[in-house]
Amino acid sequence: MGTPVNIIVGSNVWVEDPELAWIDGQVSKINGQEAEIENTNGKKIVAKLSKIYPKDMEAPAGGVDDMTKLSYLHEPGVLQNLKIRYELNEIYTYTGNILIAINPFQRLPHLYDGHMMQQYKGAPFGELSPHVFAVADVAYRAMINEGKSNSILVSGESGAGKTETTKMLMRYLAFLGGRAATEGRTVEQQVLESNPVLEAFGNAKTVRNNNSSRFGKFVEIQFDKQGRISGAAIRTYLLERSRVCQISDPERNYHCFYLLCAAPQEEIEKFKLANPKSFHYLNQSRCYELVGVSDAHDYLATRRAMDVVGISAKEQEAIFRVVAAILHLGNIEFTKGTEVDSSVPKDDPAKFHLKMTAELLMCDVDALEDALCKRVMITPEEVIKRSLDPQSAAISRDGLAKTIYSRLFDWLVDKINVSIGQDATSKSLIGVLDIYGFESFKTNSFEQFCINFTNEKLQQHFNQHVFKMEQEEYTKEQIDWSYIEFVDNQDVLDLIEKKPGGIVALLDEACMFPKSTHETFANKLYQTFKTHKRFIKPKLSRTDFAIGHYAGEVLYQSDQFLDKNKDYVVPEHQDLLGASKCSFVAGLFPPLPEETAKSSKFSSIGSRFKLQLQSLMETLNSTEPHYIRCVKPNNLLKPAVFENVNIMQQLRCGGVLEAIRISCAGYPTRKPFFEFINRFGLLAPEVLEGNYDEKVACTKILEKKGLKGFQIGKTKVFLRAGQMAELDARRAEVLSIAAKTIQRRVRTHYARKRFIALRRATIVMQSICRGSLACKVFHCMKRESAAVKIQKNMRKYQARSTYNKLHISVLVLQTGLRAMAARKEFRFKRQTKAATIIQAVWRCHKAVKYFKKLKKGSIVAQCRMRGKIARKELRKLKMAARETGALKEAKDKLEKRVEELTWRLQLEKRLRTDLEEAKAQEITKLQNSLQEMQHKVDETNALVVKERESTKKAIQDAPPVVKETQVVVEDTQKVDSLTAEVDSLKASLEAEKQRADDNERKYNEAQTSGEERRKKLEETEKKVSQLQENLTRLEEKLTNLESENQVLRQQAVSMAPNKFLSGRSRSIIQRAAESGHIGGDAKTTMDLHSPSINHRESELEDKPQKSLNEKQQENQELLIRCIAQHLGFAANRPIAACIIYKCLLQWRSFEVERTSIFDRIIQTIGNAIETQDNNDILAYWLSNASTLLLLLQRTLKASGAAGMAPQRRRSSSATLFGRMTQSFRGTPQGVNLSLINGGMSGGVDSLRQVEAKYPALLFKQQLTAYVEKIYGMIRDNLKKEISPLLGLCIQAPRTSRASLVKGSSRSVANTEAQRALIAHWQGIVKSLGNFLNTLKANHVPPFLVRKVFTQIFSFINVQLFNSLLLRRECCSFSNGEYVKAGLAELEHWCYKATDEYAGSAWDELKHIRQAIGFLVIHQKPKKTLDEISHDLCPSINLSLELLF
Repeated sequence: MGTPVNIIVGSNVWVEDPELAWIDGQVSKINGQEAEIENTNGKKIVAKLSKIYPKDMEAPAGGVDDMTKLSYLHEPGVLQNLKIRYELNEIYTYTGNILIAINPFQRLPHLYDGHMMQQYKGAPFGELSPHVFAVADVAYRAMINEGKSNSILVSGESGAGKTETTKMLMRYLAFLGGRAATEGRTVEQQVLESNPVLEAFGNAKTVRNNNSSRFGKFVEIQFDKQGRISGAAIRTYLLERSRVCQISDPERNYHCFYLLCAAPQEEIEKFKLANPKSFHYLNQSRCYELVGVSDAHDYLATRRAMDVVGISAKEQEAIFRVVAAILHLGNIEFTKGTEVDSSVPKDDPAKFHLKMTAELLMCDVDALEDALCKRVMITPEEVIKRSLDPQSAAISRDGLAKTIYSRLFDWLVDKINVSIGQDATSKSLIGVLDIYGFESFKTNSFEQFCINFTNEKLQQHFNQHVFKMEQEEYTKEQIDWSYIEFVDNQDVLDLIEKKPGGIVALLDEACMFPKSTHETFANKLYQTFKTHKRFIKPKLSRTDFAIGHYAGEVLYQSDQFLDKNKDYVVPEHQDLLGASKCSFVAGLFPPLPEETAKSSKFSSIGSRFKLQLQSLMETLNSTEPHYIRCVKPNNLLKPAVFENVNIMQQLRCGGVLEAIRISCAGYPTRKPFFEFINRFGLLAPEVLEGNYDEKVACTKILEKKGLKGFQIGKTKVFLRAGQMAELDARRAEVLSIAAKTIQRRVRTHYARKRFIALRRATIVMQSICRGSLACKVFHCMKRESAAVKIQKNMRKYQARSTYNKLHISVLVLQTGLRAMAARKEFRFKRQTKAATIIQAVWRCHKAVKYFKKLKKGSIVAQCRMRGKIARKELRKLKMAARETGALKEAKDKLEKRVEELTWRLQLEKRLRTDLEEAKAQEITKLQNSLQEMQHKVDETNALVVKERESTKKAIQDAPPVVKETQVVVEDTQKVDSLTAEVDSLKASLEAEKQRADDNERKYNEAQTSGEERRKKLEETEKKVSQLQENLTRLEEKLTNLESENQVLRQQAVSMAPNKFLSGRSRSIIQRAAESGHIGGDAKTTMDLHSPSINHRESELEDKPQKSLNEKQQENQELLIRCIAQHLGFAANRPIAACIIYKCLLQWRSFEVERTSIFDRIIQTIGNAIETQDNNDILAYWLSNASTLLLLLQRTLKASGAAGMAPQRRRSSSATLFGRMTQSFRGTPQGVNLSLINGGMSGGVDSLRQVEAKYPALLFKQQLTAYVEKIYGMIRDNLKKEISPLLGLCIQAPRTSRASLVKGSSRSVANTEAQRALIAHWQGIVKSLGNFLNTLKANHVPPFLVRKVFTQIFSFINVQLFNSLLLRRECCSFSNGEYVKAGLAELEHWCYKATDEYAGSAWDELKHIRQAIGFLVIHQKPKKTLDEISHDLCPSINLSLELLF
């Protein structure tokens, strides 16, 4: 690894650093065996020469792809090379044929695409950059060419990228094997899909890793003779069984136990589970949950993964039943029984868990208790049943739990292999081994001992492979290597597994003695291995021991070694579970052979572990190994972070540094002849000057420097450790001497150059001094001349200043005079302009006033004229309604409803009248009683006055004083009594006034409630009038439809084929003769009938019937081709509808009893609307179809409809568009029909009626159906567009609720934030606006547009109101503010759309508006139920009343 002899002052070296592992610097001083080094940070470090390694200053800037190419193969060189390549995203590096892969923690898709796989296919190893594909390709080519199986060992700690590396290996092997996917999944996908199941049952949390694999996995990819993948299998090794019963803090048991405890509630209740803290097998550690991991979510993911790998629901339930049984089994505690050395369940909880275990395993409770607490001993004489003490019973319990779990895990692996599919006939395979790495914690127990034992075995295999590769390299170069000694770890393996004196053997021996303890076991180890160099006894512990492994010294605590190693094979357990009623449990314990069943031999986990490890090594030894070492660059799991100390530890544990030591034991430095001569040729210049062969030249250079032990191969120079550093030191000396010679020459050159420059400067100084004297003389002469010029210019300046002042004064005076004249002229012009403006405004005002007056008169005249026409139409409709009887049932129902509402109205009026009369009577009574009381008070006052007068008279008439005194006493008593009576009357008066006030208040309340009832009655009257209008429309529609249907039935019955044909011929000829009276103005629309009518009549008289039919067929073809194109609109009118109507009217197609033109028109419309997503096309055809339907409704009339009685049957008039077409009797608002015949003044009213035949009536019904269909498609498209946004509009985002509540009192930024928050609402508004623009652009009738938006707003109301009712979290003040802001956007849209298109759409949102209004009001608790139901939410209250 380098020799300290070659370190000199100025050498660039690597020195150890506690934080960065290794840091580079330069040697500044050497004192004996110590050196002072100044590192790159400027700090000075003192280190021993034996701990310093030379640094290669000529290494490539991007590193080398193979570490064997490094000039110095030591730890810092390896670490620096990996760091440089990692910073360049070069994550793969070779060490010979070992691949080191550093996890980049980011996606590098360019490394794994199909092009990259194609590049590495068949490429020689080492020709391309290091890659995992290269290792897989070498393994595959070796298997194909040599017919021998290969294995790829992927190692590294969790998070190092082993799974991704394994995935890439299988991807590349699948690419090479070329097997097609099975049921849509490739072999690699099937293997990877089994990972969640194996991780749930085989992974657990350890000290360093939350998801550590506690078993080894060997994936076999099987190939047939042609090299194609024929199957795959997963082999598992070395499952850590002791973890089921014993765990240490802060580790966890296997994930499946915690996943089951976090299962849905019904699963927990079924298995009688609880919190993990309540189970003995889980509460030995205080760690129950993992940060950032949801056990409930992982449980569902595991169940889904089980479904994927083919485990049925019944088998899944049985699996988790067994897992729950293991948890309950661990809670069975034992205590001493009545007999000696016997045991029984400790208490009621123990009995409960015993019972639950038996129920889950479907076995007998007593049999389970006997199997745990007793043993059967078979002797030649008899069978003896022996009881176990509590400790032995607990050991028996733990042994049963470990056996059940181990067999469950083996069953899962077998099931996964069956799902993947194996090829039993395959002779070649490539195996990928993924196993746990070396572990060294603060506390290391039996588990770490077994794991490190496994890694020692794998490291020996690795060392042998590296040694073999070194041998192959040396043999290839034909050098002598027989004296080289390589590092071997066989002594450590002998220490652990040797029989009979190894640690495993001593542990098994201690477990077989009942009274053995961990202290006796530790003492046995101390005595046996006290002289072993790999076994270390700590000074401060009596039970711990340390082993010097290849990756470092590990201290083990033997406290639980005996307990974790015990694994008795109990026949009672086998018999008990083999007889289970559960087929799954019984399948885990198949019947054993007789000789095996009789032997109840002790077996230990350590021995079984050693046997499984031996099986694994036999599998690996039978294959050709390839190694991939995965490295995790940091514990933060972030890209571009390279932790040196962490990586060095992983390189040690992964055996990479051990491989370097093996290389250093031989010839670590290997240089091609050309590179060696190019670097060290300056040490022997005579060799370079001579014409020597490269091999001879290299030998002469090395012999000249006196090096020994090197080897010269066929193409390379092989140097022993330290020789490269010595050559570099000699080379540095030569370069130093050359540098000194160059420095001497350069310094001489600089000194001469400085002298010449100084002499030249002296001459220049002399010239400057002489020039200075001459300048002074010249300066004096210049000053005299300048003084003369200054005087001249000064006099000139004074004269010019005087002139300028006079000139400016004149200009100011002229400017003032001109300004006065200009202001006077401007004032006059402004007055003139103002007078002109006043005149113009006055004249405009008079003209506007006259115009408004004229407009008002015109409007009044129009209203009266329209009212007259409407009344006339109303009289016609009433007359037609008297003859109607088809919808009598609906009419009766509506009449009953009207009568009921009328009766309720009358009842409310009567109640209100009675209440008012009662109140009036009560008020009259109160007034009368008040008058009576007032009258009594007046009478009393009069009596008092009279008494006083009489008293005065008596006093005056009384003669003596004595009598006078007696009278005074009597009068006083009477006055007092009267006063008391007056007071009582006053009190009663106050009481009556109070009653009057109460009655007045009650009267006011009754009057208020009466006013509310009056409003309700008015609303009811409005509803009654609406129902009456609907009834009238239904009666009108019934009349027309029944008459049409009657005509159609009569024509269908009475029509005969021969008569129909002859009648058709006659009608065609008659129409041809009469066509001159119809189509006069139709020529302006399209040139379909350009020849004159007279010419056509003369042709019809001459040509036969066949030519007439051909001409008619050509016209129909021309019409169909014409309307199939997008003709657009003229003067807001659909051209296609006008053309169809005029052509049909001119050809008299409505009066023909058989024609195909209607079917072709319908087919054309149907073909045009096949694309349901294009609203523009749908709106175009909705406009044409509705306009054409309106024209047909106004034109066609059913013949013979007057004298026919209507039939009572349900027709399409009950639908939405049935009512719509019936309303076409009157022209809807916004439908412009002044297009027929161009200049017709009457519009729709002037259309003539045509007696319609069966095809025309059928065409009208089909057209009605298509209008309804197109309408529904457009409406549904809009619903689909806004439905996703409605789901997002009901609840505000969490981060935005506070800003919504605070309102708009913040800055403009807050307004912008609120706009961003209602982006979903704005999306709905944008969709509505685009939809309205599309309908407007296609001139869809406004009444249809209103109908669409009314239904859409009703849909929005229902969706939002239902979401508000079903989602409780949405019923908050902040969420109400959010929805309220969105509703404001919809209201603003309705305002911009105007009532012509929006109509009453805004009223459809009354339920959600009232509900949101209730959410955002303040002080809800102060609102009464009556206020909420009548004032805040009247519509919701009315809906609830109708519902209930």
